[in-house]
Amino acid sequence: MLVYEGDKQQFLSDVQDNSIDQKIEMNMWSRLHKRVSQSEEQSWRNSLNYMQNVLLDSEIPNSSGVAIEFGIPNTNKRVDFILTGLDRANQHNAVIVELKQWSKVEPVPYIDQLLEAEIIDVQTRFSHGQQVVHHPSYQAWSYRSLISNFNANVHEIPIHLESCAYLHNYVPPKDDPLKQHYFQSLLEEAPVFYRSDVKKLREFIKKYIHTGDAKQTLYYIDNGEIRPSKSLQDSLTAMLRGNQEFILIDEQKIVYEQILSFARRSKEDGKKRVFIVQGGPGTGKTVVAINLLVQLINDDQVCAYVTKNSAPRNVFDAKLRSGAFKRKNISSLFKSSSAFIEADANNFGTLIVDEAHRLNKRSQLGPRITGEDQIKEIINASRCSVFFIDEDQKVTAQDYGDREQILYWASYFNAEVQEGMLLSQFRCNGSDGYLSWLDGVLGIQEETANPTLEGIDYDFQIVDDPNELRRLIEERNKADDKARIVAGYCWDWVSKNDAQSVPDITIDDFSMYWNLRGDGTYAITKESINQVGCIHTTQGLEFSYVGVIIGNDLRYEKGKVITDYTKRAKTDQSLKGLKGRIKKGDQEAMKTADIIIRNTYRTLLSRGMKGCYVYCTDAGLAQFLKTRIAGYVDEEESPLLAAEKE
Repeated sequence: MLVYEGDKQQFLSDVQDNSIDQKIEMNMWSRLHKRVSQSEEQSWRNSLNYMQNVLLDSEIPNSSGVAIEFGIPNTNKRVDFILTGLDRANQHNAVIVELKQWSKVEPVPYIDQLLEAEIIDVQTRFSHGQQVVHHPSYQAWSYRSLISNFNANVHEIPIHLESCAYLHNYVPPKDDPLKQHYFQSLLEEAPVFYRSDVKKLREFIKKYIHTGDAKQTLYYIDNGEIRPSKSLQDSLTAMLRGNQEFILIDEQKIVYEQILSFARRSKEDGKKRVFIVQGGPGTGKTVVAINLLVQLINDDQVCAYVTKNSAPRNVFDAKLRSGAFKRKNISSLFKSSSAFIEADANNFGTLIVDEAHRLNKRSQLGPRITGEDQIKEIINASRCSVFFIDEDQKVTAQDYGDREQILYWASYFNAEVQEGMLLSQFRCNGSDGYLSWLDGVLGIQEETANPTLEGIDYDFQIVDDPNELRRLIEERNKADDKARIVAGYCWDWVSKNDAQSVPDITIDDFSMYWNLRGDGTYAITKESINQVGCIHTTQGLEFSYVGVIIGNDLRYEKGKVITDYTKRAKTDQSLKGLKGRIKKGDQEAMKTADIIIRNTYRTLLSRGMKGCYVYCTDAGLAQFLKTRIAGYVDEEESPLLAAEKE
């Protein structure tokens, strides 16, 4: 939706008589029902005065279309400025301009790792301090790609889109952080212009806008049908066919077909539907989800893959964008669970929610907590919503998603509900027995069909030295670069704010850092073998081999595996809100903390496809686990157990 629309002549007049900010503010309220802050008004006055100066060029036609604050459908993103017209071949053109008031920019210290993972960040100073943000060229290009991928008129008219960024306050230093060699491909997609580049920006615009269009191109953009473009469909199909990780097997295919039919019916009759899929670790929930995403895009549905945790989104985005399609923008298909607070009803055809047990009740955006209920918002925003869930993988006090809550909100919206189950194990060497054993030794289930690992074909080892754990994982990693070390959150993340700090995790002569700050693809980034992952960067993902460091929050005492919330790191947020209640004697809070710690290790210990190696900081727990691998040890033959019995 266009907040402000006019032609160049009208725009210049509105800026010159100081009414431009008032008109935008009134339209924001009348069209979007949004109130704006004083800082937003001030930014319009500042930036649009600079754009006025750019457009004071007689060769830029007066009848060129001007749009300000164009809302990109199905997102909460708005494009700062669009100028439209016809090129020399009489084709419709639109130039997207991302406006920035930045005056100082600095490179982030770990930029090489970020670029390896294709996360394009720089560091800038705002009034409230320093902040890491996307490169402005990336932002301009991504907005262009969003419009191109989902606006049918862009391809059918067609409309040629270009994009750039204008930093009108920025005077670059000699060694400009924004134009380093690793940003070259971004700058080719969307050039960046500075305070002294007015003439260069004018020439860029005039390459694409030769004659005016009387706002016709704006009309086409604003009224284009919102659906996936054919080029996006073709790219996704080719990518999926070439990726063996996403092939469906057995009941995965059955559940996939059931959901597909469900979603197609919602597209035909407009009725709300909710599909709940339950499945444990390694049963293929994500494989089904990604296949659904691609097929529904090819069905012309506007849909997205949703998780609370950014790690799975980043990894699957990167995997699908590999190869010849690296520059295709499909990041808009991967959304946070907090992205639907302001979404209109049925904005999406289908929303596919992976790791639905990790959903929060309310979304937190920066210091403000907004929204009412993430499950409600997701169901409201889509005709069909699909929830993949495993309630035994809740790992923080804020994890709220469960079957009962999904059914409650489905009933609220009068949605038809269907459920499915994924059972076959495709992780842990296909062994359901290993997961059963894991539930037993962790005390999650009292009775288990597999009290030991006898007869279970899975490489599980307890090691007595964390350096040996590291050696084993590094050796396994040589085969496929898919082995990683992870740990319980029992060590403070000191390096988060100080990259030059001592290593976060130190055990005698062993030391390593937590996973790289800003490394959104820890599971597949090459350098991650030298880092330790945590639950937040690994849940929903898998490795060929996983090395797990179990901290002192899980110990073996007096014949039982116990948890100890006090041994969690101060920087750990997973028990937020529980510790104070526990200190006051709240037994329910104590029970919740106990479950979270056990579930965390259950999740970490089930990440390995072929094997899992474990180091325990508690010697008693290490000894106990050893006795449960090959078979029970008689208590008289075990000095540790015998001493405890006395």
